[in-house]
Amino acid sequence: MKVIPAIDLMNGQVVRLYKGDPKQKTVYSDNPIEIAKKWEANGADMLHVVDLDATLGIGSNLEIIKNMLNEILIPVEVAGGLRDESLILDVAKISHRVVIGTLAFKDKELLKKLLTLLGPEKIVISTDHKDGEIVIHGWQDRTGIKLINSINEFLGMGFTEFLLTNVNRDGTLEGPDLEYLEQACNLENANVIASGGISNVNDVSNVKEKNAFGVILGKALYENKISIEGAKKIA
Repeated sequence: MKVIPAIDLMNGQVVRLYKGDPKQKTVYSDNPIEIAKKWEANGADMLHVVDLDATLGIGSNLEIIKNMLNEILIPVEVAGGLRDESLILDVAKISHRVVIGTLAFKDKELLKKLLTLLGPEKIVISTDHKDGEIVIHGWQDRTGIKLINSINEFLGMGFTEFLLTNVNRDGTLEGPDLEYLEQACNLENANVIASGGISNVNDVSNVKEKNAFGVILGKALYENKISIEGAKKIA
């Protein structure tokens, strides 16, 4: 199982949000590149870099992300506001993987085109949900779409990589949502990264037991409740 620290960017700073709420923001650093180098040095398998400004449609941290990718060697998957074909292809050139959320549910034809252009291993489908219902546009809009139904549809299209976040757990340190994670991991050919709620090494162990492909470390890592080294011993 991959251990994947998250670097969430807002206005050039490394932040964490509580349940995705921009009004409930904690700033952890003014130097994202320094943080990326730190997590790389600590043994991270990959980084999960999120442009929250792009997600919310209020700005962009793309230049910072490009500079970051020039400074580190480990794989990086880039997420946040990737809703335009040219932008996605641009980011795909410089990153290991691109994470697509809103667009995946809004424009299936473009999604199929991107799959043809980039291949399934390059695209991670972000299935963000509130207790089993998919949410999009920076977690602001409910869709009525059931989580497992949506993953099955994407599997049928040829996708294999998924990021699973229960928004109600994200940034809470209340533990991961194991129920939906288990359902998703049991689907054939689905490589699922678990995100949201991780608070300690026991949570990492519980995620591994569900056969997750990877685990995102966020708030717990920044508040020293867990270390990359400790997580990797379990993973």
